[in-house]
Amino acid sequence: MYCEDYTKGNMPIPPVVLALPGWVEELVSDPDRAYPDPEERMRLAIALARMNVKRGTGGPFGAAVFELDTFRLLAPGVNRVIPESCSLAHAETMALMLAQKRSGSFDLAAPGLPACELAASAEPCAMCYGALPWSGIRRLAFGALGEDVAAIGFDEGHKPADWIEALRKRGIEVVPGLLRGEARAVLEAYRDAGGIIYNAGRKG
Repeated sequence: MYCEDYTKGNMPIPPVVLALPGWVEELVSDPDRAYPDPEERMRLAIALARMNVKRGTGGPFGAAVFELDTFRLLAPGVNRVIPESCSLAHAETMALMLAQKRSGSFDLAAPGLPACELAASAEPCAMCYGALPWSGIRRLAFGALGEDVAAIGFDEGHKPADWIEALRKRGIEVVPGLLRGEARAVLEAYRDAGGIIYNAGRKG
């Protein structure tokens, strides 16, 4: 298959559309609500992960981008890898893409925009870690650790041993393990319910 096959119309290029499930809008229905407490912001990310498992709409991961001047939610995200047939559709990337669309900028640190935090129910995998410096966020908080995610079978990929310090050098504050127990419980519930562990290139 070559690129010219698409341009000649022999095989039309499908549009890439990634969508959150409808229940997300119900969960975050109050646009004026503020989340001034860091644990409150993390609990929303964990609630998104928990509901994603309960509704069967994706993997056990949730994330949310908040504006740090008002503490209002800019964008939620949940894992949509299997429903969207897209390995890139992690909770963090879904939240970041939506936040950038809503802000009208590919850079959440662009002039005139408030500083933003990404709260994620679990430590970013190698892919999501790579996306963080380019996103423009100024703070990352996460719940479950990478070892908790790996413990239920997910392949998190390789990150440098000093990845947190590397982010801090780029001006991104990192808060690890916030409400770790609550976040880990969602992962374990997913595993115990027989949730699919979708590691590319191998079964299980």
